[in-house]
Amino acid sequence: MIVYKAMTNDDHAAIMALLDAMPGVKVRDADSFEGFARYLRRNPGLSFAAEEDGAFVGCVFGGHDGRRGYLYHLAVAPTHRRRGIASALVRNALDALAAEGIGKVHIDLLADNADGLAFWQAAGWFERPELVRLSFLPTGNPQG
Repeated sequence: MIVYKAMTNDDHAAIMALLDAMPGVKVRDADSFEGFARYLRRNPGLSFAAEEDGAFVGCVFGGHDGRRGYLYHLAVAPTHRRRGIASALVRNALDALAAEGIGKVHIDLLADNADGLAFWQAAGWFERPELVRLSFLPTGNPQG
């Protein structure tokens, strides 16, 4: 049976191992334990993990800036796909964001993540052709 829970700092190593094994997901320096803990502290109760038999099989990070919500690192182990786990994780995060008064949520995908794009589009999410994402790296570290 799949159990869904809000992520805690104790979950870091197992969540990073899950993410590191996922095609279409890039683990960066920002995903260090310190970055993970800071993210959860700033966005309590908005990131969720799916667990079966004591092992994490899926996760999603949720957060907001006070106006807009953001989801990151949605991942489900290939052995557990097509069971509704990703949809349940997203629903948990969207419900938690809605409880915070957040009515619009964004995601970013790597351009070559065809499976991810198909999932999100099938769930009713849409591309915003009028937007362009720009980034700035104050430290110069592209892994930031």
